[in-house]
Amino acid sequence: MSPDLLNDARSRLASARAVTVLTGVGISADSGVPTFRGTDGLWRNYRAEDLATPEAFKRDPRLVWEWYSWRRELIATKQPNDAHRAIASVESRVNDFWLITQNVDGLHRAAGSRKLSEIHGNIWMVRCTGCGTMTENYQVPLPLLPYCGQCGELLRPHIVWFGESLQEEDLTRCANQLQACDVLLVIGTSGVVYPAAGFAAIAKEAGACVIEVNLDPTPQSDLADIALRGRAKELVPLLLQAGE
Repeated sequence: MSPDLLNDARSRLASARAVTVLTGVGISADSGVPTFRGTDGLWRNYRAEDLATPEAFKRDPRLVWEWYSWRRELIATKQPNDAHRAIASVESRVNDFWLITQNVDGLHRAAGSRKLSEIHGNIWMVRCTGCGTMTENYQVPLPLLPYCGQCGELLRPHIVWFGESLQEEDLTRCANQLQACDVLLVIGTSGVVYPAAGFAAIAKEAGACVIEVNLDPTPQSDLADIALRGRAKELVPLLLQAGE
């Protein structure tokens, strides 16, 4: 990678009045979190796509909760990496900053990020299927069938499952931030899962500089003004040192 390219990206970020960051599985992979999808996502011969659905939960909530409890136990052993921490530090330097993450592992919050939209949910939050109450829950392991302390109905993971829509308020906030930012920094996302796959185009159309950090080219790479190849935990701290 050209040092000039890296310096150009650092300069754009340092001078930006408004910065939006979009992160995907690549940043969590640098902390050792598996994707839980595809060939490395098999669990007891089930695919994630077979378990993370409202239909699966209705059919066999115990099986779905067993899978999520296993995921929570695994994620509980992981820590935020330098990329997570570098992103969290930007909040105190950039007045108009927002983080959009597709990850549900909670590592951005653990690193200190507070200005964020977790558009696919958070595995450390549960939601009552009866009264709708949403609460944080870091218990590991969980009872195989956890119930609401208020109404007694079954709890579910606060995750956007396949076939479910993202929260409208999250989409509105994301759209506003994408259209207002000077720089969109896209980190470790495949660029194929919608609606996040369309975020770079929204920012670009609004006049933002799009900077991509990924190990490999993605379907969104052609939209990027600057594309940097490498690991998030190595490149992101370098990018965000400017202005410190």
